[in-house]
Amino acid sequence: MTRDEQPGLPAEEILRRLAALRAADAPTHGGRVLSYVYDSGRAELDALAAAAIARVQPVNGLDPTVFTSVAAMERDLISFGRTVFHAPDAVGTLTSGGTESCILAVKAARDHAGVAPGAGSMVVPTTAHAAFLKAAKLLGVRAIRLSVDPETTTPTPESVAAAVCEDTFLLVASAPNYPTGALDPTAAFGRVALDRGIALHVDACLGGFALPWWGSDTEPWDFRVPGVTSLSADLHKYGYTPKGASLLLHSDRDRHRAQYFATTDWPGYPVVNPTLLGSRSASGVASSWAITGHLGVNGFASLVATTRLVADRLRTVIDEIDGLRVVASPVGPVFAVAADPDSEHPVDPHRWATAVDRRGFTLQMQPGFTQPDGSSLPPTTHLTITPVTATVADELVLACRNAADDVRGLRAASPPPALADLAHAFDSGAVSVDDVVGLPSAAVQQALIGAGIDPHDPDGELDMAAIIAAVQALPRPVTATMLTEFLAEFTNP
Repeated sequence: MTRDEQPGLPAEEILRRLAALRAADAPTHGGRVLSYVYDSGRAELDALAAAAIARVQPVNGLDPTVFTSVAAMERDLISFGRTVFHAPDAVGTLTSGGTESCILAVKAARDHAGVAPGAGSMVVPTTAHAAFLKAAKLLGVRAIRLSVDPETTTPTPESVAAAVCEDTFLLVASAPNYPTGALDPTAAFGRVALDRGIALHVDACLGGFALPWWGSDTEPWDFRVPGVTSLSADLHKYGYTPKGASLLLHSDRDRHRAQYFATTDWPGYPVVNPTLLGSRSASGVASSWAITGHLGVNGFASLVATTRLVADRLRTVIDEIDGLRVVASPVGPVFAVAADPDSEHPVDPHRWATAVDRRGFTLQMQPGFTQPDGSSLPPTTHLTITPVTATVADELVLACRNAADDVRGLRAASPPPALADLAHAFDSGAVSVDDVVGLPSAAVQQALIGAGIDPHDPDGELDMAAIIAAVQALPRPVTATMLTEFLAEFTNP
């Protein structure tokens, strides 16, 4: 059939096909997936967000002087951020998500400091979100990876100060970090930032709309801390808005303006972009505006109270399971689980996650990591707790306990045999990182297929424990290349 001979389909058929595609997805509601999705458990919030999005569907956020509703809603969201993050004079922008907020925070700090493109450095703990590594690569900034204490999974104040170089223009602290849910010592970061005259960004993309109501025992981490110059918080996480909304705030106007790209040096319309995007949907602004307006401070406090109760319960339950332990002292709604080295019968966290998945709950496996100082962070399994988790807590507790019984005493998963052989080749020096990273796409794909990982196998099931084992065994640039190939091929015809 030629291009001109392909008729369109009726709307009903399109929606039927979409429903069939969605049926294969992991469930986004109901508390069965403990990562990626943030379910309030309140259906009326989803309905409100959908209605708000429908009202602004044709709107282009590129020019808020034409579509003034965008500016009006954004002003209200910035005002809400000023309230909850203790920043009465902060200014900011709504972005498409945490990664964009982090990249813009780095760009703004660099430009405000007068550092030339392709120069300068920033200090980021190894537990900081990978978005900062992306920012470093895109902007040509050197990321100084700061090793964290393996017990607390946060850096010491002394190590923060020691990591700063002459060209450092930014420190990054997490509130909390994603891998373990630990809260970086923001006050210590702030003292270094003030002493050295450099910017401090607090990445609260994960916990920004949970920690303000977590409890009085939470140490200050926002604009109350002297030295904080910017903060990011995702509304599409614990703000419960649909994906595509993050708030980036700056302590003053000049820092905010350094975030912008503007030019009149071409024959078209004047281009003034506060974000990486030009044309942008108003959906994130509208849904966030609607949900924050509907919940208010009291509504958020109620949802966080429910989340804290179930998170505390689950952490206690897991700490009581022989062979497992909760890593560090998490603050907020996420935490990580590792094998307990003090147990006579440690439980591999990835085997455990696989067994929990068989019982109806999807957890997120995280590989072990060797830090720049040579210390190691253990393999873990990550859990994201939301208000809806309370509705399935009893079943989840039983699944966690029984899954541990299922796999206690089993050795950690191994990489697929072909990748295990490749790991041995690296160890012996027979193969170098450049040998693999420099391979053409087709060759990398064949290596994946040879390892039993075929992106186009309709019956193939990914053994995530084995894949994470391969990430641990192989050089990280090699696994990044392989995973890029897999996902690129997976999403192409």
